[in-house]
Amino acid sequence: MPGLFPASPKLSEDDVDLEALVNDMNSSLESLYSTCSGQQTESTPLLHNGQVSSSHQHHHHHHTQHNQPRHGQSHVSPELPSSSSAVSPQSGLRRSQPMHILAVRRLQEAEQQLRTSSLPAIPNPFPELCSPASSPVLSPGSLPPGEPSTGNYIVKIFSEDGLGKVVEIPADMTARDLCQLLVYKSHCVDDNSWALVEHHPLLGLERCLEDHELVVHVQASMNSDSRFLFRKNYAKYEFFRNPLTFFPEQMVAWCQETSRTIPPSQLLQNFLTTSSCPEIQGHLYVKEVGRKSWKKVYMFLRRSGLYCSTKGTSKEPRHLQLLADLEDSNIFTVITGKKQHGAPTDYEFCIKPNKGRGEMKELRMLCAEDEQGRTCWMTAFRLFKYGIVLYQNYKIPQQRKTLLSHFSAPVRSVSENSLVAMDFSGRIGRVIDNPVEAQSAAMEEGHAWRKRSQRMNILGSHSPLHHSSLSSVIHIAQLWFHGRITREESHRIIHQQGQVDGLFLLRVSQSNPKAFVLTLCHHQKIKHFQILPCEEDGQVFFSLDDGSTKFTDLIQLVEFYQLNRGVLPCKLKHPCTVVAL
Repeated sequence: MPGLFPASPKLSEDDVDLEALVNDMNSSLESLYSTCSGQQTESTPLLHNGQVSSSHQHHHHHHTQHNQPRHGQSHVSPELPSSSSAVSPQSGLRRSQPMHILAVRRLQEAEQQLRTSSLPAIPNPFPELCSPASSPVLSPGSLPPGEPSTGNYIVKIFSEDGLGKVVEIPADMTARDLCQLLVYKSHCVDDNSWALVEHHPLLGLERCLEDHELVVHVQASMNSDSRFLFRKNYAKYEFFRNPLTFFPEQMVAWCQETSRTIPPSQLLQNFLTTSSCPEIQGHLYVKEVGRKSWKKVYMFLRRSGLYCSTKGTSKEPRHLQLLADLEDSNIFTVITGKKQHGAPTDYEFCIKPNKGRGEMKELRMLCAEDEQGRTCWMTAFRLFKYGIVLYQNYKIPQQRKTLLSHFSAPVRSVSENSLVAMDFSGRIGRVIDNPVEAQSAAMEEGHAWRKRSQRMNILGSHSPLHHSSLSSVIHIAQLWFHGRITREESHRIIHQQGQVDGLFLLRVSQSNPKAFVLTLCHHQKIKHFQILPCEEDGQVFFSLDDGSTKFTDLIQLVEFYQLNRGVLPCKLKHPCTVVAL
């Protein structure tokens, strides 16, 4: 018959070039697959068991016109034809099974994707079991540090009394913003001295977060036993106000020259300016890794890291060994004392890597000779690491206060420089310049308070309590009164809240139950002054200068020494405050 060819290895001249046809169909298959988006219909011009699309049939019309199947017969059974039947070039083309498998496989994958995407979204009833990126509950270590995150997270904050408060915060909330939120919720006074503390009880370490640090990222790097504490820290930016107290002259020098010292007026500018190269130098005790012994070496703290000298006090590069990098580490205060690590002194601190697992062997334990030395090393570490960002954090509250002053009533300043002794005995007031006269006026003011109190007792008082009983309990609600705490506990609170001049608290005396003790910090040293009761004309007064200045209650005593130094080394400025969240 004129339309059939015998099965013979030798093809006639009118036979189809199979290789060219397969290549052509491959290219057309890819283009048609992309345009059809996985939809398969009867008229889809794809190959089904080797059937050629209409476009290809038209292309070879002069070869296969008499054998071209009708359009309705384009779809055939997927079963393979029998090998014993006679085949033609078209039937040989029908056996092109790899083409069929490739096309059907891709269509099935696209159809499966389309079916999956069309399913409705079902909310997960257990979000805490999801991956950390989608979970709204943030547990320590669940979020890799430095990884960007969105959404809200749960953070638990603890107060000094051990009670916690759970707050929900966004991923981009800073430590300053969280402190302001806690101040608002706890109804505290926002004096920009509150801080968020990273506390590690098992390691005995803690540090105050910088105001710009993201709370979510810090908690992600903490261990499961670590926690955040909310407390006062008056020394956070005190070095900007009084840099000479924090940086002794013998500890600050230039990296290049050992004989040249930095002028006091340019001290902070050199620390904040990246072009300058100041350094902190001095002896420190270093705990040897894996051992209990401590070694005294000469240290250099620079922008590039903490170095120790392998040869005396030499600062030549060949004698310097890098101990810690500032960028990938944070500096912590050791709060467990020298017994846990066998330190030679009580002034321990350590450098902890950010990406570590929180093990003791990863810590670089250091120890200074005194409190001033430890404060100098730790403050310089912060300045070298953060630079101008610390100064911006220090200035932001002052700028906000300036902006608010235009919209609110002026607030009376209570800074030490704005308070002077005044004499209003004449027709006009005058400033008392003579210190002796100022002290005499202060004593007269104390007697005037006592007389006013006695006059109120004669005229009657609205209080249901008798005056003697009222004066003995009126101080209990004050923030600076801490009740029956020990001497060591008062030292711990002073240490935690900054050790700045004028930081104080009042407590009940352990040796005399009827007396009180004023604990005051001055020049980073803690001093105690006993407040004794004294009786005069049947009335009880309080005095800490052996009766020279008497007060009817402790509130009057504190207010007096906030305005006048008297027998104290400095005025009372910052009350130690403990807030329950």
